[in-house]
Amino acid sequence: MIKLNNKKGFTLIELMIVIAIIGILAAIAIPNFIAYRDKSYCSRAESDANNIAAAIADWSSIPTNTSVPTKTTAASTYLGFQASGNNTLTVAATTGVSATITITVIDGSSRCSASYRTPMTSTANPSSYWNGYNYVKIMGQ
Repeated sequence: MIKLNNKKGFTLIELMIVIAIIGILAAIAIPNFIAYRDKSYCSRAESDANNIAAAIADWSSIPTNTSVPTKTTAASTYLGFQASGNNTLTVAATTGVSATITITVIDGSSRCSASYRTPMTSTANPSSYWNGYNYVKIMGQ
């Protein structure tokens, strides 16, 4: 008589070790993924401000355009720019010798993390900084 030794498969200990390793990897990866995702909300607002600044620079390069559209609707109509997602933007301009254009983009998602926003203050970088959930970019300084 032939005895079949058919012991194929994994033991319970081996399966538990694999599950524990997957759990450890997930515990490491998930917080990093969340941080990257939240940073993308910050980057979206910063990108909107840089895009409107580029649109204003392009608008100003035409000799017949001597003023800056300051209302949100005027900025989107004349400059052909629309804020992405739920972000909203405003453009304000001052005149005179030290004229400045202030672009403010409000992070509509309110998901830009404080750990990203806090170091970027007006003291650290006066031309582009976070003020709460508002990203402020100043042109002409």
